[in-house]
Amino acid sequence: MHTQTGTPVRPALAPDPLSRNATASPPRPDHLPGLECLAPLTGEDVWLQDALLGPFSGDILEYLALARATGGPVLDLGSGAGRLAVPLARQGFAVDAVDRDGRSLHRLLDRARRLGPRVRDRITATRTDLLDLRLHRPCQLAVMAGSMIAAVPPASRARVLREIAGHLGPHGALAFDYTAHDAVELAEHPHRAWSFEVPRFDGITEWVVARQDFDPVAMREHITYAIERSEPAGSRSSSVTTGKWIVNSLDLHRDLRAAGLRVADERQYRLDDRTRSVLLVCRSDT
Repeated sequence: MHTQTGTPVRPALAPDPLSRNATASPPRPDHLPGLECLAPLTGEDVWLQDALLGPFSGDILEYLALARATGGPVLDLGSGAGRLAVPLARQGFAVDAVDRDGRSLHRLLDRARRLGPRVRDRITATRTDLLDLRLHRPCQLAVMAGSMIAAVPPASRARVLREIAGHLGPHGALAFDYTAHDAVELAEHPHRAWSFEVPRFDGITEWVVARQDFDPVAMREHITYAIERSEPAGSRSSSVTTGKWIVNSLDLHRDLRAAGLRVADERQYRLDDRTRSVLLVCRSDT
């Protein structure tokens, strides 16, 4: 999936299941984690977000299965333009969609409205930052998909997790995924790049070159998406950037325990020889 040069290459989207200690799971050839953290800045960037998070969203099936197991309502934290919220509502679940980006929430509600009142009426949208999260009603499933946990500063993570844990209903669960990096490889190769074609069906050809720059000391990750669009009228270029925290698994598990949560299920998928996608399902200790 990654290359050490800036040369655009198609990503090898063929991860193998990993971890002898984790739940065995099938390969996920259509999974690109972490893109919910891409904050749309223009209408074109929102299209990039929507297009990427549609086809490359194999995790939706896992989160839908968890919703069926726990029941609703579902709290979708960092919902974006409704990648999870809309399918969940279409399956009959009441969804509280929370995101800091008003443009994304507007697109979410517009999409739900076009699908009809039964879908639209199941979704409540709230614009707020996760750091200001104050919940007012219980949920059976809280979801932080697409490495959204990496958008929460480590110093605030236990408090955010505690707020979520305090609003889980009986037998409720918090489910989220994150990207785990090999520490040695990260220090030796802090700069990575890959490219992919955005699936579009409107006559526009769109390629994205993504560059990751890691700071292992500060535990920060900076990503730049360089976008090239070819249209009948000509070609255009744009750029989108986002910053995230590198998630340390030991620190994360410590914060979960501090929030009164235990890991009930863990599933891991190899993304490449340096990185894994980890999905955790957590339940309250009480």
